[in-house]
Amino acid sequence: MDGPSLPLNARRVLTESLILNRLYMFVNGIAILALFYYRATTLLRVIKTRDTPVVPYLIVILSEIFLTFLWVLYQASRWRPVKLEAYPERLPEDEKLQPVDVFICTADPSKEPSLGVMNTVISAMALDYPPDKLAVYLQDDGGSYVTLNAIREAWKFARFWVPFRRKYELKIACPAAYFSSKESAHQKFIGSSEFSAEKKIVEKKYAEFQEALEKNSVNASASVSRDHSPVIEVMTDENGDSNLKERPLLVYVAREKRPGHPHHFKGGALNALVNSLYPSAFDVQFSIQLRLRVSAVITNAPYFLVLDCDMYCYNPLSARLAMCFYLDTKIAPKIAWVQFPQKFHNLSEHDIYGGSLNAIYKSNIGLDGLRGPSIYGCNFVMTREAIYGIGKIEKEVDLNKLKKSFGSSNEFIKSLYKSYKPQLPEDRKPSAELQKELQLLASCTYDNGTDWGEEASGLQIFFCRGGCYYKSYVALLSILETMCYAAGILESLYVLPVYGLAIIPPVCLLYGIPLLQIHTLLFAFIFLSARLKHVQETIAFGDPLRSTVYELRAWMMKSVACYLYAVLNGILDRLGLHEANFSLTSKVVDDEQETRFKQGIYDFQVSHMLLIPICSLYILNLAAFIIGIARLFQKSDELLAQAVLSLFVVIVNYHLLEGMFLRKDKGRIAPSVTLLSIATSAVILGCGSLLVFY
Repeated sequence: MDGPSLPLNARRVLTESLILNRLYMFVNGIAILALFYYRATTLLRVIKTRDTPVVPYLIVILSEIFLTFLWVLYQASRWRPVKLEAYPERLPEDEKLQPVDVFICTADPSKEPSLGVMNTVISAMALDYPPDKLAVYLQDDGGSYVTLNAIREAWKFARFWVPFRRKYELKIACPAAYFSSKESAHQKFIGSSEFSAEKKIVEKKYAEFQEALEKNSVNASASVSRDHSPVIEVMTDENGDSNLKERPLLVYVAREKRPGHPHHFKGGALNALVNSLYPSAFDVQFSIQLRLRVSAVITNAPYFLVLDCDMYCYNPLSARLAMCFYLDTKIAPKIAWVQFPQKFHNLSEHDIYGGSLNAIYKSNIGLDGLRGPSIYGCNFVMTREAIYGIGKIEKEVDLNKLKKSFGSSNEFIKSLYKSYKPQLPEDRKPSAELQKELQLLASCTYDNGTDWGEEASGLQIFFCRGGCYYKSYVALLSILETMCYAAGILESLYVLPVYGLAIIPPVCLLYGIPLLQIHTLLFAFIFLSARLKHVQETIAFGDPLRSTVYELRAWMMKSVACYLYAVLNGILDRLGLHEANFSLTSKVVDDEQETRFKQGIYDFQVSHMLLIPICSLYILNLAAFIIGIARLFQKSDELLAQAVLSLFVVIVNYHLLEGMFLRKDKGRIAPSVTLLSIATSAVILGCGSLLVFY
């Protein structure tokens, strides 16, 4: 008789981190309470005596309250950190594994170059998973012939790459990453003449593939269409290749676009593959209530993996790792998705932009210790059943009710039954009847009259009619989980305390007005404990100490610029004065920018709207510190904390000083931005000066 099977996964509590985290919460919490006790006991005196201007004092207090509120929310992710481990070698044989669909979205080949997108597609096709149980769908929201031709070329190259990666057990599934790395093959193949010969052939084919895509990408921006019929093409070999089953299914999908019809860009594009069951306010980034349409009638896999077009599968075992959780009968019924981390390829040793994303990982390690991580919007595996929000549908279910939720496609509704089998022939050429159904499912009007919801993100979740769904969902969470989600959603509110503390203390320093005098040591303790905790977490993650500075810089820049516009955008959208929009991020690589990145030099070739707030506050604090030094000789004990705070801002963001005044290269801050920032800081100083009299 066989003994008990070995577990497919394990969850280990990180005891050392848990103890340090809770100790930090306790000690820092007491210090914060002492700070507010001081504020409460002195506020009445300030109002009565007016020895300190009341308005600046209140702004500082409100800033501290906001910071404390957001700090408390974030501590929930530190409460119970755990480490998850998976054992794919313990999975059952391939015949017992469940099918998996892979969804990849792209929109514009001029901003998302075809070579990068196709490398993502090919890496998904090369996953270490049974090819007959793997299907890859590329959703092209731009309906571009450049992208369609590119995926045809990718299908041809995959004929060589997929078997090559599997045969020699390559650890890198993405051809671009593989050929730029030192990896060759599994150790048992090293030195093999057969491997060397095949590698040369595949490398040559990849060079031809690159050349074909380069020729195909001429005038890529003109290929994007906003007025076209649905296009669904299942890749196949016209000559009836006998090795067709050795490659996963590859499908190109372009949903219908018509002028005047609202679209949600990649969000709406994904909905052509995945749709919402309940009216919800979540953007794709947050939404977990999705359902599958086009893929349902072609493959109908019970699981699917979502990738962004520039996020290749770093680990070929990704799908199997997810199955280590979904095939665990003890926890599978409780799982809606398995989230994989997101990292950037070829990070500089300096990582000046925080590409390691450790702040997100720290948060998700804590969420793993509660009930699971939030969803990023890509790099996750989800279950179809969790998306539908239903179990097995019985035959007596009202068809009209189903059509109200799932649309008018009879074939799609049939796919909801567990007994449904897709009708794609072995040659992978859809019948005329299936093609007609696919055209319907990818049409721009399919959602009309159904329960698909409107989308929003961030703060808008609390400001839209769908927010009630979020609140009812939160009611199902524990207090700690609710705090974790709230910390993520309300993160943009950091802009309020950051602006308060970046403006008021330096302005008061210029006028010799003390704000932090009596509790300087208390303020210093809270400040230093937070910085030391950051250092401890950085070291625990195995990152160099300088990463603490880079991460802090990134947080400051986001708080001052990105969060400012996020809050303004949300408010204007709520007032009906501005509609929230989506702007596609360009993935085109500039050689000079890449060189600066590798050298650890910041590139400031971004929107002036982002740079002006950052540079303005920097100039204000720089001026306040330089001029305020003279004040220290008069009131050193009372103004020291304010001077140190401005000095800290100046030192941490020294790269801004370089960019404005010291650098001459193309990536510097434009002189026009510097001049506008000086003028803006003068305006801020003038407005702030009015407050010191109240």
